[in-house]
Amino acid sequence: MAQTILCEVSNCVYNAESRKCTASEIFVVSHHGKQASSNEETDCKTFEAQV
Repeated sequence: MAQTILCEVSNCVYNAESRKCTASEIFVVSHHGKQASSNEETDCKTFEAQV
């Protein structure tokens, strides 16, 4: 199933034109264990800064 993942972090190596994430996998974690109540309680661990 094809998915479009959008990203607004401009300095991530996976952020392509049109804010599309080009990573082969996305890893998102919760700040509070296995459940989150809102998007503010999560982080993308796939992020890699451009050098």
